[in-house]
Amino acid sequence: MRILVTGGAGFIGSHIVDHYIANGHQVMVVDDLSTGRLENLNPAADFVELDVRDPGIEKLFKMRFDVVNHQAARGNVRASMEDPMVYADVNVRGGINLLECCRKHGVRKFIYASTGGCVYGELQYKPADENHPMVPRDPYGASKASFELYLPVYKLNYGLEYTIFRYPNVYGPRQDPLGEAGVVSIFARQMLLGLPVVINGDGEQRRDFVYVEDVARANVMALASDKDTVYNLGLGKGVTVNEIFQVLRDITCYSQPAGYGPPKLGEVRDSFLEASKIARELGWRPQTDLRSGLEHTVEFVRQKELVREG
Repeated sequence: MRILVTGGAGFIGSHIVDHYIANGHQVMVVDDLSTGRLENLNPAADFVELDVRDPGIEKLFKMRFDVVNHQAARGNVRASMEDPMVYADVNVRGGINLLECCRKHGVRKFIYASTGGCVYGELQYKPADENHPMVPRDPYGASKASFELYLPVYKLNYGLEYTIFRYPNVYGPRQDPLGEAGVVSIFARQMLLGLPVVINGDGEQRRDFVYVEDVARANVMALASDKDTVYNLGLGKGVTVNEIFQVLRDITCYSQPAGYGPPKLGEVRDSFLEASKIARELGWRPQTDLRSGLEHTVEFVRQKELVREG
């Protein structure tokens, strides 16, 4: 297949690109490099530096893509509270720009990375399945939920097939340890450098942590699916931030206690997702246990910090 991956130089997108190429597909990556990095790019992929809102992106569709996998987004909860307009512009208008290109140029399928952690808001029942009401608490979650609504519209009117993935807390190699999001990589870097680790809130908030390679596998499985639907990805159980701290502390031999700061504005207390639907329909289940995934992530961060320090 010919596949266009937006955000394919980013943390999750680059792993998806790797899996697509390993499965024999031709891949073009579009990324504005605002958070993506050239070092993440698979050398077998074609690359164009471009914003998804740019009308010039339509020129790329002369390649006659079979599938568009849309991973690109503004994804910082705190920043979305400060500048909601840009989140609507990138995450909604940018997505519609891609949908219009798909409509005009005969793309068969659209795969969309949404967020289970932010579209559901505070959970009314746990774990949340795909029928849980979407009640986002921040403009980032609202923008992701809003764009989901366009995909059935384009299916109904133009026949564009789609798969929506609602991601949990994804972690693993290539996650930015200097960013605002990504508690695992941030903690790992601080611990490896012997720096203080600050937990937002009391640390008892629970999250569903899934290793990035498992997320990439789901995106491969979606290529063969003929169902137009939404899938949660997740373990179905919550892990507290305090528990993540303790396991990482053990892996890194970190000696300092955690510090605690105020909770983030807009952050939900608990978020973990029921993923039995995708297990039943596509056969997807997470394969990487939490300890192993954290060990892989720590080793990646260790190697990157050695390079940075050197």
